[in-house]
Amino acid sequence: MKKIFFLTALALVLFSCKTTSITTKKLDKSAEVAVKGNWVLTSVTYPGSEYIKVNSFDIADSKCFEGSTWKFISNNNKGNMALTKFDCPAFSSPITWFINADGEFILKVLDAGIKAKKVRAGYILHVANQSEDSFQLVDKGNVVGGKSIDVVYQFQRSN
Repeated sequence: MKKIFFLTALALVLFSCKTTSITTKKLDKSAEVAVKGNWVLTSVTYPGSEYIKVNSFDIADSKCFEGSTWKFISNNNKGNMALTKFDCPAFSSPITWFINADGEFILKVLDAGIKAKKVRAGYILHVANQSEDSFQLVDKGNVVGGKSIDVVYQFQRSN
């Protein structure tokens, strides 16, 4: 009887400690629909820390993303992005994305022909100042000394 009680208690503890994944949170469909369409990333700023270099999304220097074009499709959470700035690496890729109920923007940059479920790496940013024609994605960056900074990506709707 003690063994059964012990095993039941142990099983209860193990199942109650289940972690919640950011991908299992409820989606914010209205925020996703508001982002639907074509956008240009107009600026990348680091409030209070303008003299640093940030490699955005493990692709290129953050300043290379200024002028990049992004397309967000809200009904299937897919899209694409392309770097277009002169003197920066040429880059274009399909993406998958969603916005959860906590205002977190989850982004995966995909390789051609690779399904999103096969891609394990992604990025979690915070959606801020969302309006009909603009929004911001805010990323937390770490600099030397363990200091945390905000990297603010400003998007403007394009026609």
